[in-house]
Amino acid sequence: MFDRLDLTLLRELQRDARQTNRELARSAHVVPSTSLQRVRTLLDRGAVTGFHAAVDLNVIGRRVQALVFIKIRPPSRRVIDQFRAWVLKLPEVINLFATSGNHDFLVHIAVGGSSDLYAFVLDHLTQRPEIADVHTSVVYEYVRNTVVEPLPVSESGNGSAIGGGCDHAAERSEHRRRSRS
Repeated sequence: MFDRLDLTLLRELQRDARQTNRELARSAHVVPSTSLQRVRTLLDRGAVTGFHAAVDLNVIGRRVQALVFIKIRPPSRRVIDQFRAWVLKLPEVINLFATSGNHDFLVHIAVGGSSDLYAFVLDHLTQRPEIADVHTSVVYEYVRNTVVEPLPVSESGNGSAIGGGCDHAAERSEHRRRSRS
């Protein structure tokens, strides 16, 4: 369960993860020791998984983004796991989503130009025997919500990060604890 202080700290860290603990505590209206302890708890619970720099894709020369829908055949765990491992190594790949419906994966890529997009599809994807179908959509605009908060408890009481639903955070915390020892 997340209380008001947790939500404030999560919001502030997403807004600016480079701020000092003293600045974070001031924003949350708590003493620095409380802020530090609560952030450590958020990390242990798996609510905060890391701190990352946001990169402007246009500035680094990746002016064209696309969403590539991919169908895998045969759809076995081994084939899907091998595809996932391979595609995540490609430098053009920004995000990978395993999906339901007509396609097995949605791959978000960013490349220098339209000829690079064409080459990515032809030279990488169509050469893979497990790829049965590829549909590509060019992204005109990409806007990311930079602050994501837990959803409130639903009427049914399940599926929420606040007070209900599945608790994968405890599993991640236990995994991290075992990894450190």
